[in-house]
Amino acid sequence: MKWKKYTLTTRTDAVDLITAAFDDIGIQGVEIEDNVPLTAEETKGMFIDILPELPPDDGTAKVSFYLDEDENLGEMLEKAKAALEDLRQFADLGACTVAESETEDKDWINNWKKYFKPFTVDDILIKPTWEEVPEEDRDKLLIQIDPGTAFGTGLHETTQLCIRALEDYVKGGEEVLDVGTGSGILGIAALKLGAAHVFGTDLDENAIDAVHDNLKSNGIPEDRFAVIQGNIIDDRAVQDAAGEEKYDLVTANILAPVILLLQGEVARHMKHGAVLITSGIIDTKEKDVVDAIRANPEFTLIGVKHQGEWVSVTARRK
Repeated sequence: MKWKKYTLTTRTDAVDLITAAFDDIGIQGVEIEDNVPLTAEETKGMFIDILPELPPDDGTAKVSFYLDEDENLGEMLEKAKAALEDLRQFADLGACTVAESETEDKDWINNWKKYFKPFTVDDILIKPTWEEVPEEDRDKLLIQIDPGTAFGTGLHETTQLCIRALEDYVKGGEEVLDVGTGSGILGIAALKLGAAHVFGTDLDENAIDAVHDNLKSNGIPEDRFAVIQGNIIDDRAVQDAAGEEKYDLVTANILAPVILLLQGEVARHMKHGAVLITSGIIDTKEKDVVDAIRANPEFTLIGVKHQGEWVSVTARRK
């Protein structure tokens, strides 16, 4: 299936009107491009460490939409033009020019899967559920992951840093708290290495289904990995569900600004002597995290490791 892409050049303050009008005539899933900086409120719940640098906002925006070549393109385009003409009666739409292009024939939902191949972290093989185990890796500890379209594959340096830390600190029988569990890859790695039980939290409700699916793929009973939606940093219900002085290990592969908040809350959930494993820290934020851990009377810094431009910081509760 081929798609026609139509890109409308307009004004940023007209985007909401245009997308609403397009939705009314059956054009959905539009793509919006502008140079308006995100506000502090907009980025508050986003796991973004470094925002891309944008050129100055000149008040223009682009609204793109896609139409199947097999649809009645002429009829839909006429509806779009009529909707724009109606809006121009009472709103400034700017240039209101439309450029046309053609996309490749792609399966947009599953196309990413061809880039996710089996890979190893030391003696652990991580592979997507749809791939076979490579012959040369049949003796390795196997973790099977289907991240879906919402979570990472585990190939990122930060996940590998956390898995290597788990190899160092899982000795057998541990209770593990996994903050920002996502697909559940770190919790599953801990269980495969010998941990007894994992409690995971995530802001995304999709994490619950993702963890359950990946437990099934790895032959792990669901009662060994509980997962709930919510923010352990400031949600009392999540904090109560996690419990106090309960965990031997805590993993948090999130981002530096979130770790700075987490380190002030998480100690009370950890046993004395328990280990906190963090990553998702870009190297330019390493000092911030290290300084916060050192200033926290609950923790002793025990390790800092690097992979590429990413950093893992580990600490022990006193």
